[in-house]
Amino acid sequence: MRARTCSHVLFAPDEPPAGSAPEEPFLPPPGALPDPAPGIDAGPGDVVVLVGTTKGLFALRAGPDRRTWTRSGPWFPGEEIAAAALDTRGGRNRLLVGAMSWHFGPSVYTSDDLGGTWREPEPTTLRFPDDTGASVARVWQLMPAAASQPDVVYAGVEPAALFRSDDGGASFSLVRELWDHPHRQQWQPGGGGLCLHTIVPDPAGGPRMGIAVSAAGFYRTLDGTTWEAANSGILPPFLPEPAPEFGQCVHKVAQHPDRPDTLYVQHHWGVYRSDDFGGSWTEVGEEKLPSTFGFPIVVDPSDADTAYVVPLKSDFFRCSAEGALRVFRTTDGGASWHAHGSGLPSQDAYLTVLRDGFGTDGLSPTGLYLGTRTGEVFGSVDGGGTWQELARHLPPVACVKAAVVG
Repeated sequence: MRARTCSHVLFAPDEPPAGSAPEEPFLPPPGALPDPAPGIDAGPGDVVVLVGTTKGLFALRAGPDRRTWTRSGPWFPGEEIAAAALDTRGGRNRLLVGAMSWHFGPSVYTSDDLGGTWREPEPTTLRFPDDTGASVARVWQLMPAAASQPDVVYAGVEPAALFRSDDGGASFSLVRELWDHPHRQQWQPGGGGLCLHTIVPDPAGGPRMGIAVSAAGFYRTLDGTTWEAANSGILPPFLPEPAPEFGQCVHKVAQHPDRPDTLYVQHHWGVYRSDDFGGSWTEVGEEKLPSTFGFPIVVDPSDADTAYVVPLKSDFFRCSAEGALRVFRTTDGGASWHAHGSGLPSQDAYLTVLRDGFGTDGLSPTGLYLGTRTGEVFGSVDGGGTWQELARHLPPVACVKAAVVG
């Protein structure tokens, strides 16, 4: 699908050696890749679910009623897609994809025709300044900012850092204030690496923002410049200090768009809620869930007191708790949780859903979509009450992002 030159490798020199011959485009041998996938056949009001896998990007599409689904892709076959988004701000429908090629490294790709054509990034599209001595290993998150900032997109990467784009994802610059934070040198990687995997922008377009790093915890800025650890109340059972300022392994943070002070966290053991944008946290899952270990957490876009988690057995056995894939829902801010699994594998089902493998389409009734490490994708259009299988036999699913086409 793409002709890549060696100069696109992030660690290649900026200029070829003097007197060397021009580089020829690198093309895989005939038949090595699937035929190029056409764009997503979707119009205004249709629902698109982007499914990033370890071997490429797929998409599921349905009409506004969300009854019949069709699949398209793969794009970027053979590459790992840990981040994707459909940006519908400013009257456009732009796909943003964080792809990681084992040959060419990671970068961010964009398409303004739903995957019909793709913009090939420059080698400097997503790159650390030279003085940092760092290089991007993987793009973990792509997050469009508020509707009032239609050209601002944030990227979270490994090693843990935040980048900002002011041209819709065509180029990014490092957020130095976070990179230069005095805690950063003491951050330790989690099982997936030292990654900035969650970005919580201000829905109103203000300077306030939160991010999460595994394994450093939740950090926030209230003025857009000064960053602080905000983990008070989150207790990491794997550390000798019971309540450290930072070092928590926050797996995912979810925010309600209309009540932006309300946040939920799925921690490495523990489900927490904050009503002051991370100023303090309260545990809301203990003794109410079959396990408080898991990766994703989702807030219902129509109700800040409704949230969803997918419990896994433990950090030693990261498979669905009790051998049944179930989504647990609270409708009272975490005071109680109830299992919903109708239509999901319920017996001898040892499945795993990763931190970005669960999302919502923002519609009412709430559409929920989750993907597994064994390549299944399930959807619910009644707030998790009932589920149907939308796809199977895909590569392992790393991220699931749903949106309505503008």
